[in-house]
Amino acid sequence: MRLNRFLAAAGNGSRRHCDELIAAGRVSINGKTCTDFSAQPGARDHVKVNGKLVHVAPPFTIMLHKPAGFVSTRRDPNVRDTVFDLLPAKFSRLFNIGRLDAQTEGLLLLTNDGDLAQSLTHPRYKIEKEYEVTLDRRWDPELTSKLLRGIYLDGEQARIARLHSVSPVRLRVVLRQGINRQIRRIFEAVGYRVKHLIRVRIANLRLGDLARGHWRPLTKRELQSLEGRAPASLGPASQELRPRR
Repeated sequence: MRLNRFLAAAGNGSRRHCDELIAAGRVSINGKTCTDFSAQPGARDHVKVNGKLVHVAPPFTIMLHKPAGFVSTRRDPNVRDTVFDLLPAKFSRLFNIGRLDAQTEGLLLLTNDGDLAQSLTHPRYKIEKEYEVTLDRRWDPELTSKLLRGIYLDGEQARIARLHSVSPVRLRVVLRQGINRQIRRIFEAVGYRVKHLIRVRIANLRLGDLARGHWRPLTKRELQSLEGRAPASLGPASQELRPRR
C-alpha cells in the first residue's frame, strides 16, 4: 500500500491531503522523515505524522444531517459550532467528504476512508449532489435555461445539471461540480435570494428521514452503491421532504 493511501486509511484525510503532508516533510517511517511518495510501509513499520504514531483503522463511514449554524470543519477560529460537536469523541479520526456552508443543512458524509473520499470529490467523477432550494419569491421558469448553460462566478463557469420545480418557490437542483456557495451565488446572479437550502442526496445515497443533528453508519449496501457510483435521478414532482422539527 503506497504511503498516501496508508495515511488516508489511517484517518489523515484524502490522499491529496496526505500527499501534501508527505511533501511538507511531516511524515516519518521508522524515525526517518519520508518524502518518497512511492514508499510502501510494511506491517512492522512505524509511521508517524507530526511525530504521532498512526495506524490503519477499518474503513468506517457515517451520514450526518447537518443543521444550519454548524460549520463543516474540525476547528473554527471564530469558535463556532462544528459538525464534530455533534459526534461522539470516538469518531475523532473521521473527516468530512466535501463541505456544506454554515447555513446549509442536509446530508454530509464523514469517513476515515481516503479512497472513498477521493472517488466522491474528484472533479473527474462528476458525482451528483441534489439539493432542495427555497427561494424568496416565485421562480421564473424562463431562467432555467440560463442556469443550465452556466453563469460565470469569479471567472469560473458554474452550471447546474438539472432543475425541477416542486412548488412555485421550491426547486430541486442537481450539481455535478463543486464551487464555493455555488447554489446561493447562481440564484443571486439572476435576482433571487435562497431562503433555505438542504442537500438531500449524494450519488445514490439519500438523506431520508434522518433527523437534524443525528447521524448513522452507512450500510454495506449503501457503501457498495457509493463505491459503484451508479447514476441516480430526480424523483417525481410530488416527492418532497417530510417536515422536520
